[in-house]
Amino acid sequence: MNKLELTDSSIDRQNILNNKFALEKIEMQIGIKGLFFENEYKFTIQQLQEFYGVDKRTIQRYIEQNEKELKQNGYNILKGNQLKEFKKEFNDILVEGAKAPQLGVFNFRGFLNIGMLLVESEKAKLLRSTVLDIVIDTLNNKLGGNTKYINQRDEDFLISIIREPIYRKEFTSALNNYVEMGNFKYALFTDRIYQSIFKENSKEYKAILNLDKEANVRDTMYSEVLSIIASFENGLAHEMELQFKTLNRKLSPIEMENLVEKFANHPLYKPLIESACIKMASRDYGLRKVLHEKLKAYVKSIPQSDFERFLGAQSKSLEERFNENKDVFLRLKDR
Repeated sequence: MNKLELTDSSIDRQNILNNKFALEKIEMQIGIKGLFFENEYKFTIQQLQEFYGVDKRTIQRYIEQNEKELKQNGYNILKGNQLKEFKKEFNDILVEGAKAPQLGVFNFRGFLNIGMLLVESEKAKLLRSTVLDIVIDTLNNKLGGNTKYINQRDEDFLISIIREPIYRKEFTSALNNYVEMGNFKYALFTDRIYQSIFKENSKEYKAILNLDKEANVRDTMYSEVLSIIASFENGLAHEMELQFKTLNRKLSPIEMENLVEKFANHPLYKPLIESACIKMASRDYGLRKVLHEKLKAYVKSIPQSDFERFLGAQSKSLEERFNENKDVFLRLKDR
């Protein structure tokens, strides 16, 4: 993400505005105070035009052109009793809209949102640069500069990575027992599964995330992606066994290829694959700052809940989670 893209990319803007950890630091850094109303600071159009150094018509034009986005991020039109209370509280300092039947106001997110859109304002340009620096610093401070294993901070990852070897064993055993091919089949059909789900093989995935050749790609995958891979492997293991019993012989490589393709195109998996692609593409773009070219169409803004999930109080390193659950693992081992 470069510092010019914010004006062009609604996804980049929304990723910042949904990141409450960065917003807190941005608000402290900018230090601007609006009119405190209904538990947050509000900013009128007049205050925005004064801060950004543009005229009222410019602000109104941006509101008209980006109304849906701005309303999503805190732009609100006060009217009725709400406006009456606002005027009552700020009547002595309110110049704009003092007698108007309605008044458009922004909260701090909306204030930033306008700054990310304005191309006419030098102050907005400087703000965008400052905002991006703070976002990067916040991420680095939370993760020690390493986003490669941010997926492991999700509490669901521990469950997924514990179950993963069970389904993996089912799949590799089935390949061994039911497919007529040498050891190359394990890497080949694992890649076929990856390509069916997120359109990349292991080598491509490692290159995008800049992983070492020896790295285990699944250590960097989100829990939802691991779950659908496990479903594929477990389901394919079952189908291989059925085919083996029907044919009364091992499957040829072509027959196995056809089985994987048929499995990937099953209507049951379409929404699951789409969901996994959206999560992988969007989170990697927003959190790891990498783009999966083959998944570009799936990139969306990251919801606020995901920032909490990977950066918030409930997020922890895998080592911390293992230490917290050590007794449970020891009991399971003794069974």
